[in-house]
Amino acid sequence: MKKYSYQTEGTCSFQIDFEVDDDGRLHNVQYLGGCNGNLQGISRLVEGMPVEEVRAKLGGIRCGFKDTSCPDQLARALGEIEGC
Repeated sequence: MKKYSYQTEGTCSFQIDFEVDDDGRLHNVQYLGGCNGNLQGISRLVEGMPVEEVRAKLGGIRCGFKDTSCPDQLARALGEIEGC
């Protein structure tokens, strides 16, 4: 299992830590900062999901008038992983 840390941009959260297993599944997503309850919910919902499925579902979500959101930032982080 590989561990990653992503510095977010344009959101209340400032960092996302997560792991991806050898099968390309997402685990142990933890946001630092942001709306604690909502982000715990996202983390639990994506646990064990394939990276590509998470990217497809969460990519492009906006928060209010912002061009991004905490879910979108997770999708972007996953998109930066080599081979994903």
